[in-house]
Amino acid sequence: MELQGSVTIPATPEQVWQALNDPEVLRQCIPGCEEVQQISPEEMHARVLLRMGPVRARFAGKVKMTDVRPLQGYTLNFEGSGGSAGFARGSSVVSLSAVEGGTLLAYTAQASVAGKLGQIGGRLMDASAGQLADKFFNNFKAHLSADEVSAVAGAPLAASLADTAPAAPGISATSRAGQMVSAAFGTPASAPPSQPVSWADRELPRLLWFVAGVAATSLGVWMGAHWLR
Repeated sequence: MELQGSVTIPATPEQVWQALNDPEVLRQCIPGCEEVQQISPEEMHARVLLRMGPVRARFAGKVKMTDVRPLQGYTLNFEGSGGSAGFARGSSVVSLSAVEGGTLLAYTAQASVAGKLGQIGGRLMDASAGQLADKFFNNFKAHLSADEVSAVAGAPLAASLADTAPAAPGISATSRAGQMVSAAFGTPASAPPSQPVSWADRELPRLLWFVAGVAATSLGVWMGAHWLR
């Protein structure tokens, strides 16, 4: 089985590199992935529930990185076993390069399979592998886009709270903003006793939840539109 392709990811090479080496990000983005464990800086183990053509099985495998070039790419050597479904072994070369609009991730992969997997026709195998790759990169781009939205939205919100929240005597604007966020998200925060309940104390938590709800709904619509393409 051979697979190759490229995708432009709307993030910097540094962000893409960091995400590709984060076990939790990989767990969330790999279709059917149940667990990813970091064994060493160069090796990860994973458990994935996959369906390729008529074969559906849980695979346990490991991936080891070689020829590591930070922020530029690496070679992945992988092998996995799905019990009676068979096993797969192969390698993949991944390269990153900065382009207009983000990072171009190019990849090639070669694998040999045996068992029930080996009985699947080559075209069906390639088509199934291509679909899995597309799902992974859709999830990966959505994850990085969500992180970017959170980072961009979080800074103005904190600054707005610090600038607009009325500070009680003896309390800095920064501390006041921290109390507002704590109230909104249910985290107890220390406050001086006998302080009157202001409009900000009553309404800002509701406003924060409203803004968070709108942001989550917008992100869901964006992801749904990309998945339905």
